[in-house]
Amino acid sequence: MSSQPQPEEQLASLSSAVLLLGPGQVIKSANPAAEVLMGIGAKRLIGRRLEDVAQFDEARFGEWLERADSPITALSVKARFAGHIEHKLDLILSPVIDHPGWQMLAMNDVGATETLGEGEEPFLRAPAILAHEIKNPLSAIRGAAQLLGRKLEPAEKAMTQLITDEVDRIAKLVDRMQSLGREQPEPVAPCNLHEAVRRAISVISATGDDGIELVEEFDPSLPDVLGNEDGLVQVLLNLVANARDACRESRSPRIVIRTRFVSGLVLTAIRLGRPVKLPIEVRVSDNGPGIDKALRDHIFEPFVTSKKNGQGLGLALVNKLVRDMDGRISHERDDSEGWTHFKVHLPVAR
Repeated sequence: MSSQPQPEEQLASLSSAVLLLGPGQVIKSANPAAEVLMGIGAKRLIGRRLEDVAQFDEARFGEWLERADSPITALSVKARFAGHIEHKLDLILSPVIDHPGWQMLAMNDVGATETLGEGEEPFLRAPAILAHEIKNPLSAIRGAAQLLGRKLEPAEKAMTQLITDEVDRIAKLVDRMQSLGREQPEPVAPCNLHEAVRRAISVISATGDDGIELVEEFDPSLPDVLGNEDGLVQVLLNLVANARDACRESRSPRIVIRTRFVSGLVLTAIRLGRPVKLPIEVRVSDNGPGIDKALRDHIFEPFVTSKKNGQGLGLALVNKLVRDMDGRISHERDDSEGWTHFKVHLPVAR
């Protein structure tokens, strides 16, 4: 018989975002759902005042926090986290028994589940229309690649097969993008991490030789990871493409892709309600100038970008795809050595 779940495990299993606030409204803990809703990791939340990371469009909210002596419920309150995307939340603020000045704040995003009213049908149809307009030319590209492949010698068909495979992958990606914010995670299965990396590299290399040195530092003993193959390729494709763009103007541009086994990293997956170990790491590093310091804490949020013509969706999608595989992605800058590192940690396939 399994033991009763501990309070920490119960809190981590909730789909509601929950913050523990100490005296002065200092954040003392945040469950995984709060990290997802706010777009900020627990390590960066803990120790900060709530008002520094969240703004609530409710004039009395500050008074409620100061009172801290009785439960308060507020419905459909508009809120923004770190100054970015607006949410509509149901809030429950409760004092912690026998701990004066301590409070629990539970937040549920009701805006994400609301249905649009009459007259908004065109908005609902827009993703389907966009997908249709993208997938039509994709079908033409795929057909042209297949016709071309029939006229080539077997040794020359690799490029047309690459085009066909990538068209199929992009078509699946478009399908996922239609319901990016509300869809169920794609099914996961054992994946060969190194095959996914090399597939991403082959796609990048097919766009041309720009003189950037790409180094592979693989641990050949690594087991399969648990993930979605197409999603994993998309993650690596985005990271390698971003690294290439970042270091293109460096004197000796270089990208290093490293895989290794690490220990000690554990998370609690919201949809599983149990701890998940993430011992497999793939790191994509480049010797470019790095990301603007003002953006580094927000790079995985939608519409945040340092590129002149960027849309700010690439890393937001990468973050979602990694989390759908119960993994985690992080970014760090080593200014002393002049390197930028993106690390993806994934579970092992059992």
